Amino acid sequence: MQQTAPHIGRAHIVGITGSPGVGKSTTTSALVSEFRGRGQRVAVLAVDPSSPFSGGALLGDRVRMQEHATDDGVFIRSMASRGHLGGLAWSTPQALRVVDAAGFDVIIVETVGVGQSEVEVAAAADTTVVLLAPGMGDGIQAAKAGILEVGDVFVVNKADRDGADATARELRHMLTLGERVEGGWTPPVLKSIASRGEGIGKVVGAIDAHLDWLKSTGTLGVRRRRRASLEVEAITVARLRARLSVVHGDDRLESLAERVATGELDPYAAADLLVDGLS
Repeated sequence: MQQTAPHIGRAHIVGITGSPGVGKSTTTSALVSEFRGRGQRVAVLAVDPSSPFSGGALLGDRVRMQEHATDDGVFIRSMASRGHLGGLAWSTPQALRVVDAAGFDVIIVETVGVGQSEVEVAAAADTTVVLLAPGMGDGIQAAKAGILEVGDVFVVNKADRDGADATARELRHMLTLGERVEGGWTPPVLKSIASRGEGIGKVVGAIDAHLDWLKSTGTLGVRRRRRASLEVEAITVARLRARLSVVHGDDRLESLAERVATGELDPYAAADLLVDGLS
């Protein structure tokens, strides 16, 4: 990480998120083709869910991207979530740093797609693309899942299905209900048929337009500083948790737990005592 630090910040990180079945992998493959057609080098970090029972992951995204397997300008890495919540893997930020430093122009991060816990991608990406499909939940469901807040570009995929226009119309209506900031970004709602490559050019155009807006308003720097802050915080918490697991081996935590269980101490006071012990 120390060696990659001076070489990062050049790639445009694009997050792809959405519920299972909306066509994230197919859309990602189509986006790769579009970016490659413009001569840009593309890296894909595709996060697949790990089984809570076996701990294994199918890593099936590589199967859907076979057409790019022999392209030297494309790097595809499947990653297992290993139980990490938020739609990403614990090692995703580190992997992003490595492929950024390797000189890729665009890095696509495809989330697990587990429904309502994949908003973490918004913190990891410069531009977040939210995919929806007709018949897979209405605008209220989208609002409940929190994706209306994290999306920079919305795409109704599988637009050849019945209800695609209604889904796009409802989504636009839901977006108008949010607060508008003068000079802020207005997320576009587009339609695509990723399996046939239709509408992908417009999606890439919207992604480029969002990057231009990020740069012109200074928002890109703000987002990246926030990303760095969250990364440092996550590493710090992980190290503290590791030190805490060492504390688990002695009697200090057990004695504090006993005092909490008997009502002698409240859990907040016990936590303060434990943190004081760590420092």
